Amino acid sequence: MRIPFSKRQIFGTLLCFLFFGFTRGDNEVIKTVASLLENWTVNYPQEKVYLHLDKPYYAAGDSIWFKAYLTAGPLHQLSAISGVLQVELINEQNEVQHTLNLPVADGITWGDIALPGNLPAGTYRLRAYTNWMRNFGNDYFYDEPLTIGNAASPVIQTNAAYSYSGQQTNASLTFTDANNLPQAGKSVSYGVLLDGRKLTEGMGKTDVTGKLALTFATQTTTGVTSYRLGQIISRIVTGNKDTITRQVTFNPAAAQADVQFFPEGGNLVNGISSVVAFKAVGADGLGLEVNGQVFDSSNTKIADFTTQHLGMGSFTLSPEQGKTYYAVINYPDGSKRTLNLPQAQNTGYIMAITAAGKNHRVRVAASTDLATTGNATINLIAQQGGKIYYAATALLNVDGFSASLPDSRFPAGIVQFKLFSGKGQPIAERLVFINNDAALLNVNIASAKNTYTPHENTKINLHIQNNEGKPVLGSFSASVINEDKMPTNGFNENTILSNILLTSDLQGYIEQPAYYFKPDDEKAPADLDALMLTQGYRRIEWKQLLGGSLPAIMYHAQTGISVSGRVTAYGKPVPGGKITMFTTQGGTMVLDTVSDKDGKFSFNNLQFADSLEFTIQARTAKGAKDVEVVLDRPATVNPSGPKVSNVMLTTPITAPAYANYLKSKQQQYQHDMKYGLNGRTTNLKTVTIKAERPVLQHSSNLNGPGVANQVFMGDDVFKNKGCLNVLECLEGKLHGVDIVFVPGLFGGKFIAISMRRGKEMQAIIDGVPGDINDVNPNDVQSIEILNSQAYTAIYGGDGGNGIILVDLKHGNDDGQFTRHIKAPGVITYSPKGLYVAREFYKPVYKAPFIAGQTDNRSTIDWENNLVTDKDGNASFSYFNAASKGTYRVLVEGIDIDGHLGRQVYRYKVE
Repeated sequence: MRIPFSKRQIFGTLLCFLFFGFTRGDNEVIKTVASLLENWTVNYPQEKVYLHLDKPYYAAGDSIWFKAYLTAGPLHQLSAISGVLQVELINEQNEVQHTLNLPVADGITWGDIALPGNLPAGTYRLRAYTNWMRNFGNDYFYDEPLTIGNAASPVIQTNAAYSYSGQQTNASLTFTDANNLPQAGKSVSYGVLLDGRKLTEGMGKTDVTGKLALTFATQTTTGVTSYRLGQIISRIVTGNKDTITRQVTFNPAAAQADVQFFPEGGNLVNGISSVVAFKAVGADGLGLEVNGQVFDSSNTKIADFTTQHLGMGSFTLSPEQGKTYYAVINYPDGSKRTLNLPQAQNTGYIMAITAAGKNHRVRVAASTDLATTGNATINLIAQQGGKIYYAATALLNVDGFSASLPDSRFPAGIVQFKLFSGKGQPIAERLVFINNDAALLNVNIASAKNTYTPHENTKINLHIQNNEGKPVLGSFSASVINEDKMPTNGFNENTILSNILLTSDLQGYIEQPAYYFKPDDEKAPADLDALMLTQGYRRIEWKQLLGGSLPAIMYHAQTGISVSGRVTAYGKPVPGGKITMFTTQGGTMVLDTVSDKDGKFSFNNLQFADSLEFTIQARTAKGAKDVEVVLDRPATVNPSGPKVSNVMLTTPITAPAYANYLKSKQQQYQHDMKYGLNGRTTNLKTVTIKAERPVLQHSSNLNGPGVANQVFMGDDVFKNKGCLNVLECLEGKLHGVDIVFVPGLFGGKFIAISMRRGKEMQAIIDGVPGDINDVNPNDVQSIEILNSQAYTAIYGGDGGNGIILVDLKHGNDDGQFTRHIKAPGVITYSPKGLYVAREFYKPVYKAPFIAGQTDNRSTIDWENNLVTDKDGNASFSYFNAASKGTYRVLVEGIDIDGHLGRQVYRYKVE
């Protein structure tokens, strides 16, 4: 199903200017803004990506099954811009654990990640983006926190409480097991991170209630308190001598809470009544319920206020000239705090927007000095995704300007109202969420009956229509889980509706995004409007747009994999060189190209699967062989999360619902261990943090094979990783070592810096000092890191700054190592290709269920490619698991017009 996205489709062919009140001029401001927005939408189309996951949390040994929906433009139609999607699993240390390149067809793709059985428990992140999306920054990526536990390790729950005194934070960590029994008298080591840097560390023992108290200063080295969330990473040693790592977050910026005030439209103007919204955020980074009063500078109470939802609320204020205003805030613990409100202006404009049924009413007013002198010309636009859906210009008088706009004129999602002066200067802004039912699909899910038995074959029927009741052609995905074993919190879920229509366009963390799409909830729209008043819009940088300084396109849309590099001879570029790239794995592929005047070459838009090894051969234009081929490093993206990362605000791993799931996984783990059924993601019996070094049979280490601070086997680090450089693939894995890229005239090189000594470490290759940048990663048998004096002393002066020992493959008794011998002008390379997704396994039961049979699937079924027919129908079937309970069927998807759909259906298994 192809739904092409044309850049020109974003901008409407008809732009209607509406005039109210007294108007003059030829609307040059609106014409200019419209032209700039058209240029932005044509040359900078915005892609969004959403991943539908099979379940809300995971355990080591599980597989993450997902389907990706890639959209573009204000109508959220499936994108035809990009043909490759990058998906990454990132751990708590911001290390990329797993990466996939997925082929995208018609804006759709799917994949899976098999989690190793010995994967440490923690809060991971699943990140997805296209190369094109990199032009606009990491904040535009799909970046979703994932809780992953380990059934082979004990279930340890960690809860945190905080108090603050000046720049000092007092934390109390409470450790309990799966039955909520305290972990008393247990040794705990901890580290505190702030802005990704270590603030302090220490050790202690829990008291009889399982608590550990710690105190630390939260002043940064520059003397300025950070407004990012901090992390406390604790490691507790259990009764079985297992070391369990847990992470909690804290807010170092607020002794009580961070409370901010937001006048509607952006400004307060004396003499004009305005709505002032506020948001209170607690120490855990989540909304905090508060109340308070507003006073003027003569201490007269002006208004009362209280939060209406997740720390957000609003009140009305009519500021008077010559007065200032402050708020006294009452916190849940009985404490108070006084904060000044934003200063009101004597001259200016206000913009207010209120919902009225299926309409929104816009009101613009000017201060008296502007409204009575004929100098109050305003220009108003309302845009979404760069397309203008409403525009007006007016010369304001004392009555101001108002208009009632039907919601049907706008697409569903966030609409930005932007007010400009007569000279084109931005003066006010307001976000409005349009809940346009016409943009949503009616997803009907049905089964033959409401109650089934374990192992019974179940068929699910879908009938999907648009808002007009007509069948739609679309692409959908479905997951089935047992909610009794895997409870969900619907409000905290990231859904296709909340992601595409809401969170992908807003700055910062959005708490409980699914709540705002709760059907038939009379309070949700008002709460959503409070969110619009307190959250910033991020899609368009107006300062850049109006200044004509839009960013240069650095990353082009991919339709396949690219391999590029440079050919040199004696340090000089080889123009017109003949480059051949070929492989005989999985069929024969031979490609040819020619280097440019700088010796550069590239093979673009390649379609090949993972794990293929290519040979690249280069010759001069006259056929000479004595040349060198240097490949470009694959583009990498900083794995750090957003400025206030969602991962720091996710539901912690200690949630009771997750503890129940992990208990069921432990039962499954014990059963599988008993009968040897662990399969390809075999668990280790223990995940005690006592790393065993690989056994080396051949080593040039003068201390003896494996006698080093760290030991790595080459195939474990480099095989099928697409590494071009040994140090590049070791980045983030070496203790006390920084890997640094040093640019140079011919591409530069990587060096390893000892953090203890601050100097470059010595590389010794097969016993001889050398340049590690010249080593092919595929040739490496083992790497040993010598970074302490006990191991470097035997090397004398050569080892003073630390040593990286590299031993190459030379063949052993069974001949399993094959040395990659580099001939002149020839290299071998295993790039990261396109991943071919596995098929979800569905067991088939031909006999009725017998008590005692086991089938502990946590994901009962996963469907990644449901396509409706001309009548809007689709169906799928599967066999229930052995477990009884309430089964939840979740369907999400999109039709060819960009309409979104989501529905949940439940039935019983008894």
